[in-house]
Amino acid sequence: MTEFPKNLSPKRVLKLLKSEKSPHSALALFDSATRHPGYAHSPDVFHHILRRLVDSRLVSHVTKIVQLIETQKCNCSEDVALTVIKAYAKNSMPEKALDSFQRMKHIFGCEPGIRSYNTLLNAFAESNRWEQAESFFKYFETVGMKPNLQTYNILIKIACKRKHFEHAKLLLDWIWKTGLHPNVQSYGTLINGLVKGGNLVVALELFDEMFKRKVIPDVMCYNILMDGFFRKRDFVKANEVWVRLLEDSSAYPNSVTYNIMINGLCKCGKFDECFRIWERMEKNDRVKDLFTYSSMIHGLCEAGNVGGAERVYNELVESGVMVDVVTYNSMLNGYCKAGKIEKCFELWKMMEKEGCINVVSFNILIRGLLENRKVDEAMNLWGILPEKGCSADASTYGVLIHGLCKSGYLKKALDILKGAELGDGKVDSFGYSSMIDGLGKQGRLDEVAGLISRMIKCGCKLNPYVCNPLIHGFIQASRVDDAVQFFRGMDSMGYSPTVVSYNILISGLCKAERFGEAYCFLKEMLEKGWKPDIITYSLLIKGLFQGKNVDMALSLWHHVLDKGFKPDVTMHNIIIHGLCSVGKVEDALQLYSKMRQRNCAPNLVTYNTIMEGLYKVGDYEKASEIWTRISIDGLQPDIISYNITLKGLCSCGKISDAVGFLDDALVRGILPTVITWNILVRAVLTSGFNTAVWI
Repeated sequence: MTEFPKNLSPKRVLKLLKSEKSPHSALALFDSATRHPGYAHSPDVFHHILRRLVDSRLVSHVTKIVQLIETQKCNCSEDVALTVIKAYAKNSMPEKALDSFQRMKHIFGCEPGIRSYNTLLNAFAESNRWEQAESFFKYFETVGMKPNLQTYNILIKIACKRKHFEHAKLLLDWIWKTGLHPNVQSYGTLINGLVKGGNLVVALELFDEMFKRKVIPDVMCYNILMDGFFRKRDFVKANEVWVRLLEDSSAYPNSVTYNIMINGLCKCGKFDECFRIWERMEKNDRVKDLFTYSSMIHGLCEAGNVGGAERVYNELVESGVMVDVVTYNSMLNGYCKAGKIEKCFELWKMMEKEGCINVVSFNILIRGLLENRKVDEAMNLWGILPEKGCSADASTYGVLIHGLCKSGYLKKALDILKGAELGDGKVDSFGYSSMIDGLGKQGRLDEVAGLISRMIKCGCKLNPYVCNPLIHGFIQASRVDDAVQFFRGMDSMGYSPTVVSYNILISGLCKAERFGEAYCFLKEMLEKGWKPDIITYSLLIKGLFQGKNVDMALSLWHHVLDKGFKPDVTMHNIIIHGLCSVGKVEDALQLYSKMRQRNCAPNLVTYNTIMEGLYKVGDYEKASEIWTRISIDGLQPDIISYNITLKGLCSCGKISDAVGFLDDALVRGILPTVITWNILVRAVLTSGFNTAVWI
């Protein structure tokens, strides 16, 4: 406790307060002086202590000091009142800020000026009290308070927070018209708002306007734009802004700039450019902070360059900068992805020694061990998690269940899931979907149905990773009715089918030759406003052709064209195959000739399908033309092409030509298959012994 002289002066108290580094100690000293007999604080003492109580942990003491000012009837300057209003504003206490403003004369003995008006306006802005802010601004005019540039800057900030960017731009133009000159804060606030709103084009136009209007941008304006472009993964534009900054003689890159560049370049995979920035930072004596090193380590690890990340990590350790758990986790993740398990455990020991392990660290290492088939080690790590003061979160359960299922340890995964359900563990949709996928692949579909009920009961929402594999599993197990029943019940379980869900079901129904139902589901999609994609139509058309529903298939094909879809080569091949399968080879050829008009290049499957169709109808000459076309289009025939040709030639009695094609295949290094020899042997047996001798 500080010993005060009998005749204590405010000057002495102020000196003692300034010598106290801790706000808590300063407050204790202030309180002690308050109780000193015959002593009264001066405005300067009040101002000093109030400035030190702006922090959220100390702001509650501001009210007590304001009451003391009022009780003591100490006439203070507007600066003291401003400090109080700013403290309340910073801590989202607009009502207290308003009360201090309204009673300023009574409490502080001074009248509010434009600075006080602006500070209260800003308090409303910071607390998102838009209507109060607008009403208060109108009050300016009522009392004859003329707005200044700071007022308009606050109004621009309010407009940006409300995403009213056009209004903010009108305010900026209005400032010019009033004869005031917008400053870098005026433009910077609007540029920042536009960038956060994703409107980088207008933000850049505004930035260019600054130069035309002779408003000199500061490095923060450059930083905002570069960060915005990098978040959009637009390396080119971000780099253009960087080059402009280097050419600007009035602004210089700061540590934040370098961090933005390094972080952004890493995320864009531009590591050569990143290292150049790194070297420039060293050359210009810019201090690398933890964010700089962490960004580089994270980026290199994500790109698989663990060696580079390790070098940066070693430099970080040597620099003396304190490594945090986020950086350790990035390095740990890099080692895991590279399969460097020994390195993982070496780093883990270091993390344990430094006390830098959290649940994310466990999640990373458990996932890495499971991905590298180290199941026992992963389970051991899972077992010590509580000892390290960590509680498993939903990600931990998800990583563990997913990894165990993938490694074939379904029983262990189920035990962990049940343990979580019975205890305090929390399993999210990822954990359940991994378990459901694992059970589904083993055909344990009835267990899956029960697990889905438990999943919903635990408050987890169904997702495509749960529903779609289950529908597919039912279809694979020839339980199409169960697939349809589950599909129909999805809405009641809180999940609406997607286009992919419909595609899986339509495909399954077509394979089961239930074409009418498949077509009904397509109509249902359209009625619900879903837009079937090319895959949907392709699956259904293929199924209709397989079921010999040619007219319905072609009707659907014309529907696709009428809707403005651009059929891909797969869909064209389905139609061509369908037409050839029912002997409509001329129609197939017409479709083939139209493919190029639709900017759809035929592939080898197209040519193979048409050749097979032509040989089936005995058109040897046209089939030969198609063969020639394969080479003209720069494609290489495969064994399927040769088998189709051999079978076609043999069926036309041209066995010697077929043998010539076999020789050609061997010269090209294409090995015959069992099908190839079956075709030739059958042809020889059919044509007689003489041909066999000739061969």
